[in-house]
Amino acid sequence: MDSQGGPYLNTRALCSPLGAARLCQLAMGCAVIAMVTHSAGYSGSHGVFCMAAWCFCFAMTVVVFFLDATRLYSCLPISWDNLTVTCAAFATLMYVTTSVVYPLFFVRSECPYAGCEVRNFRIAVTVCSILGAVAYGAEVALCRARPGQAVVGYMATVSGLLKVVQGFVACIIFGAVANGSEFSRHAATIFCVVVYASCFALTALVVVMTVCGRTKAVRCLPFDRFVVVCTLLEVLLYLSASVVWPVFCFDAKYGSPWRPSSCPQGRCPWDSKLVVAVFSFVNFGLYVADLIYSQRIRFVSSHNSRA
Repeated sequence: MDSQGGPYLNTRALCSPLGAARLCQLAMGCAVIAMVTHSAGYSGSHGVFCMAAWCFCFAMTVVVFFLDATRLYSCLPISWDNLTVTCAAFATLMYVTTSVVYPLFFVRSECPYAGCEVRNFRIAVTVCSILGAVAYGAEVALCRARPGQAVVGYMATVSGLLKVVQGFVACIIFGAVANGSEFSRHAATIFCVVVYASCFALTALVVVMTVCGRTKAVRCLPFDRFVVVCTLLEVLLYLSASVVWPVFCFDAKYGSPWRPSSCPQGRCPWDSKLVVAVFSFVNFGLYVADLIYSQRIRFVSSHNSRA
C-alpha cells in the first residue's frame, strides 16, 4: 500500500476497458512476432518493415502498460494522456499498414515451396495483425475527447489525432520521394519537398509540445490559436505543393502523363511521383479537416494530465 492507503499498482491498468484493450495489443503483438519468427517468415524490404513495425509497437505497448500499471508515469515530465493516445494512434496506423503489406507480398492462395503450413501461418499472422489494429483503434476510441467537453488532452481530440495521421502520411511521401522520384530535376519540385518537410516539422512541433506538456501561451498566442495558425499555414503550403508537383511531374512539357512501358516494376520514378501526388492531396484534405475541427477546440492546459 502507498502512503495514501491505496494499492501500489494501478488496478485501472488491468480492470478497465482500456486495460483490456492494451492486454489484447500485447497478446496480438506477441502472437504475430512469435509466428513470424517460428514459421511464417519474412524477407526483403517489405518483410523487414512489417517485422520492425510489429516489434516497435509491441515494445512501445510494453513500456506504456508497465508505466501505467506502476504509476511511474507520474515521475516523467510529460502529459501522460497525450503520450498514450499519440502512441495508440501511431500504432493503429502501423498495424493497418502491415495488415495490408504483409498479405500482399507474402500470402498466396496456393501453397509455397515450403508447404501449406507456412501459408497457414502467414494467414494467421495477417488475422492477428488485423486484430491488433482493432485493439489499438479501440484504445484511441476509448481515449478520444467527446464533443462539448473541455479539452485537457489535445491529442485526444479529432484535431490531435489528425496530426498523427498527417505525420504518418508525410512519412509515406518522404519514402516515395527518396525512392527515385527525381525531384531534384526542377526547382519547383524541390520547393514541394521543402513544403513537405516544413509542414512535417510544424506538425511534429505541435505534437512534441503537447506530449511534453508545453501548452501554455506561445509568445503572445494561446496554444489553441497557435495550432490554428500553424494549420492554416500548412493548408496554404500543401495547396501550392498539390498543384505544383503534378504539373512538373506529369505535364508533357516536363515529364510524362503516362507510365513508361519500359519502366521497371518497383523501381519506376513515375510510380514514386504518382504516390507523392496522391498522398499530397490526401494530406491536403487532412489539413483542411484539421483546420475545420480546430475551430471548435477550447483547450485547458495541464502539465501532467490524467483523464
